[in-house]
Amino acid sequence: MKEVTKEWLKAAHDDLRLIEKIINDEHLTHLSAFHAQQSIEKCLKAVIEEEELELEKIHNLQRLFNTIESKIQLETDPEIIKTLDRLYISARYPGDLGLLPEGKPSIESANQYFDFARKIYEQVTQKLDKPGSEEGEAKGENEGE
Repeated sequence: MKEVTKEWLKAAHDDLRLIEKIINDEHLTHLSAFHAQQSIEKCLKAVIEEEELELEKIHNLQRLFNTIESKIQLETDPEIIKTLDRLYISARYPGDLGLLPEGKPSIESANQYFDFARKIYEQVTQKLDKPGSEEGEAKGENEGE
């Protein structure tokens, strides 16, 4: 795994660790949701770096998932992705950080976003950490041509 990929994954993991510390605080659900979005974004950018895809400076999760789908298949939840995209796009000022149009997420929703982010992190880490996976994929692509 490339060093830059490891750095993206470490940053994603740091977001998850932060969420673990605040997840049950009803006053911080907006920050839990924000860091869930950030963790997922960083995981997807790790894949983009590892696979040498074009890295755009965007934060839209759906576009990032679309960018990597030809290289890595992940179990996703389109509704959570859509929600987290709305959350990030509307965060233009510190007071809006992590807020949805309807306000702060509930603790239940924050936990759902956290679980989804953790699942994406685990899937990406597992798929990118396989020894020789880069070579195996390259061989498979070449054999099919």
